Amino acid sequence: MRTLSNIHSINIKYRLLSAVIFAAAFTFMAVSSVDADIYKYEDNEGVLHLTNVPSDHNAKYVMILREKRILFRPNIDTKKYDYLIHQAADKFKLDSALIKAVIKAESNFNHKAVSPVGAQGLMQLMPATAADLKVKDSFHPEKNIEGGARYLRYLLNIYKGNLDLALAAYNAGERAVAKYHNNIPPYKETQNYVRRVKSFYESFRNE
Repeated sequence: MRTLSNIHSINIKYRLLSAVIFAAAFTFMAVSSVDADIYKYEDNEGVLHLTNVPSDHNAKYVMILREKRILFRPNIDTKKYDYLIHQAADKFKLDSALIKAVIKAESNFNHKAVSPVGAQGLMQLMPATAADLKVKDSFHPEKNIEGGARYLRYLLNIYKGNLDLALAAYNAGERAVAKYHNNIPPYKETQNYVRRVKSFYESFRNE
């Protein structure tokens, strides 16, 4: 999951050699096994930017590192957290298969997962979001699932039950959805995320 604004950029105030850019990008991605495509662009003042969300349509982005795709291993226990998932689903009036689908897409059921931008746990809560949701320990499966489910319920309420928009906001942030007039933002990552979660959702509903 991304921050609410989902604009994660590193501003570099001086012109840098390509090797330095790649080193910075590698460091940006290496903090976790959950990665993202990294792009660069140079603004009119010669400042180089690195970002995993190419949201400025006036910028000429160049991809410098491609996301390491998560390989979903067949030996993952997808039922390990079913009790906690059902508990949260009942509490927030959600389909347990939806919560499970988000967990699958976000962390592949790894409660210790950390993203390059600091999202944590099963449902990949950013520290600021976790604090807003009163989640003190995002690596605690029960607390993380409850916080993520609470956030999903909030988003579904905001978007009047529109699952596509709720999932887009979960991934890219409410501001990104609002920026595009309450449509799924034209970010490849977000569009793929919505499709992936919905695919997992259907699979878990049919279990």
